[in-house]
This record gives sequence, structure tokens and C-alpha cells, in this order.
Amino acid sequence: MSGVANPASRPRSVQALALRPRSEAKRSRIIETAMQQFAQNGYHARVGDIAATLGIAKGSIFQHFGSKDALFFEVYKRAICSFPKYLDVPAEVLSAGFFAVLNYWLVRTEGLLREDGIPYRVWLLGNYSTDLVLKREINRFLATEDPYGTVAFVRFGIERGELRRDMDVEMIVSILDWTIDRFQDTLLTAELDPGLFRRQGDMLETKEARIGQFLALLQRAIGCVAPPVRRRREFPKIGRTTLAAKSKAH
Repeated sequence: MSGVANPASRPRSVQALALRPRSEAKRSRIIETAMQQFAQNGYHARVGDIAATLGIAKGSIFQHFGSKDALFFEVYKRAICSFPKYLDVPAEVLSAGFFAVLNYWLVRTEGLLREDGIPYRVWLLGNYSTDLVLKREINRFLATEDPYGTVAFVRFGIERGELRRDMDVEMIVSILDWTIDRFQDTLLTAELDPGLFRRQGDMLETKEARIGQFLALLQRAIGCVAPPVRRRREFPKIGRTTLAAKSKAH
């Protein structure tokens, strides 16, 4: 009789541990395939098509994720976590400071189309094409997990003395979240359809000018500005002769 135990005779917990790597690998393949399908077909991508591409049963996907919304949420999280964090910049950019880091990423915005086109399209779907229930889960994930490292980035700016200390950190984080995303959308829209925003002049010059104006506006909003020096109010000097003249008048 062989000394190798029958797998079926193993304790249930041991079997679960043995199956977990295979299950996780299958789950990962489903997410990767679903990301391609959602990026190509939008949120209307069908779970059946995802299953057919993988060569598995449709029910197997629901067994892993429960619903299409839950599947998309996992796809969205993986897409977002594939993007670099704010502080993932070359050392010379980091040493130049907070607004230099922002400029670095804004100038490279179109790289989202060339290098991260699929995750970026999933990001757009999550932000603009989901219902309120799923959007609430997405917002909770962004707030709790901070996938872009925005909090650390803001603290970096405060420690360097570049950002205001009289404003709540979370408020500055929110301002960045609100404005950077929308501004990058504008830059990418211009990249996709230059005729939509182009009015006159060279496109590259226009883009650089927009980025410069945006950063200047943001710096005035959250940047650390030295308080204006209050000039002491100057009163007219009154000499003794003036006082004597006023006394005589009265």
C-alpha cells in the first residue's frame, strides 16, 4: 500500500489551502479578460462573452464574483492600482517640489492613452458610466485605499512648505482629486479630438500654456503664500505751529 494519502481524505481546510492558488489564478484571469471586454465594449460588455473568451461556464464567473457589478468593481480596482502614484517620479523631479511633480504628470497625461489605454477606459467607465450604488463603492475605495498616494503627496508638499498649513489635509486632497482628474480629461479629450478645443496656435504650445495656467491657479488656491506685509498706517505729522493755528481758530 502506498504511503501517499488520498487527497479526498485530507481535512477540508487543507484541501481549501491546496485549491486556493488555482482559484486565485482563475479569478485573476477572469479580471484581466473582463478588463479587456469592458474597455472595448463599455459597461454593456456581457458576462457570457467574457466566459466564452476564457472557455469557462458563465456560472463560474458568478461563482467567483456574485454579480456583474462586483466583477466590474474588481476590474476597476485593478485598473486604478496599475497607475503610478504621485511620488513615483525621478529623483530630480521630486527634489524640485510639489508643483514640479504635478507638472511632470500633467505633461505626460497622453501617456495614459499609449501605455495605459485599457485601464484608463475602465477608469472612465467607473467614474461616468456606473449607477449610484456602484459609484458609492468606488468612492469608498478611493477614499480608504488612496491608490494614487495623494495623502502622502500632500503631506510631502506641506513638509516642504509649499502648501498651506491653515487648510485641512483632507480638503487639499479633495481639491486635487476634483481638479486633476477633470483637467487630465480635458487634455486627453484634446489629444483624441484636437478640433474640439483647438482654436488657434500650435497644439503643443496650447497644451503647455493650459498646464501652466492650471498650475498657477492651483498654486494660488492651495499653495503656501506668505502673508502680505501690513504697512503701518501713516498719519500726517502735526507740528506745534499747526496745533497753535488750530487753537487760535477755535
